[in-house]
Amino acid sequence: MAKTGPGLAAFAALLVTIAACGGSAGPAPQTDVGITTDTILLGNTTALSGPASANKTISYAANAYFNYVNGSGGIGGRKITLKILDDAYTATTTANLTHQLVEQDKVFAIYGSLGTQPQASVREYMNTNKVPQIFVFSGATTWSADYGKFPWTIGWIPSYQVESHVFAKDILANHPNAKVGVLYQNDDYGKDYLKGLTDGLGANASMIVDQESYEPAAASPASQIGKLKAKGVDTVLLFTTPEFTVTSLAGITGLGWTPTIYVNSGANSSANMAKAKAAGAALKNVTSASYLKDPSDPRWANDAGIRLYKQIIGSCASCDANIDFNISGVAGAYTMVDVLKHAGSNMTRQNVMNIAATQLNETNPFALPGIVIRTTPTDHFPISQMQIETWNGTGWTPQGGLVDVRGAIK
Repeated sequence: MAKTGPGLAAFAALLVTIAACGGSAGPAPQTDVGITTDTILLGNTTALSGPASANKTISYAANAYFNYVNGSGGIGGRKITLKILDDAYTATTTANLTHQLVEQDKVFAIYGSLGTQPQASVREYMNTNKVPQIFVFSGATTWSADYGKFPWTIGWIPSYQVESHVFAKDILANHPNAKVGVLYQNDDYGKDYLKGLTDGLGANASMIVDQESYEPAAASPASQIGKLKAKGVDTVLLFTTPEFTVTSLAGITGLGWTPTIYVNSGANSSANMAKAKAAGAALKNVTSASYLKDPSDPRWANDAGIRLYKQIIGSCASCDANIDFNISGVAGAYTMVDVLKHAGSNMTRQNVMNIAATQLNETNPFALPGIVIRTTPTDHFPISQMQIETWNGTGWTPQGGLVDVRGAIK
């Protein structure tokens, strides 16, 4: 064995000291609850059963994307596990299952869980315990607008107010003399849309000549549609769920009425428009807005993002590639993976939440060209751009460029 002289011994001691202090190797990796050397455990509650169960496919599609990423090595060698539990869209069940995921299963974060009321029921709990409630699948404006009060919660899809601001811009630009009527669901969902429209019209809010609400459990909005027509409305905004959008469009046609109609993005799928046509709707002068590519639209047939999407969804036995919920699920999961990749060796709840809420700057392959998913220290709305489109009889045709309302919602 070779001897070690005094100079070499001193150098070796110096190396030990540098290593102990961190030295040039950089800071030691940081991890948190739910992170092991080879796994990242996420939790999710959604309506696998009950009246909102059609939405369950969002979580299944997200899981398909996570599995795709896992097949390519995961996040720095860690595979993502998404534990999906059925809350049947009931807030009390959501609370019980969320407590289970956090306290018993020890998840790193709650990702992509569904619904305004269910997720509102656990927001204070998540923030008190400093567990990320990340990319909630609900368009309620509060997820991003109230980040200052609830810094462990953020949404992902465009907020209802963002979308109705987009509609307001289009009305002012293309229908400046419109007599606007609104049909909205009498709950936080409909009221959020209505507030965004009123705020978006600003000094021109008097263009709204009538507002009619319906109860979620109502049989039909026929009487409200009749009232809007009687008030002389020539531009109708339907802030309605898919089922009520179908009955409203058919009801408008049944009255022999041909106003300009705006349909919200949550009800504008090609499948839902086909249902409206089957119910007797003429579907004339119908406008909407979108932010994701429509996998059923032939114009995206050769698009790299849609080809990747169909490859991913092909691994999900219960997922229909043409259902827009699925591309939403995959696109949201893409952003979550992006956040985890940026976290790198600092895989802590605090760092991941900070990246999601203040440092996003992503071009998502499943979003429409030009849309950037972005957050900053002063803006916590990931998606604030949308594309106005009109129904052409078989699909949606884009009109003009992207409408950007970033900064309009506080």
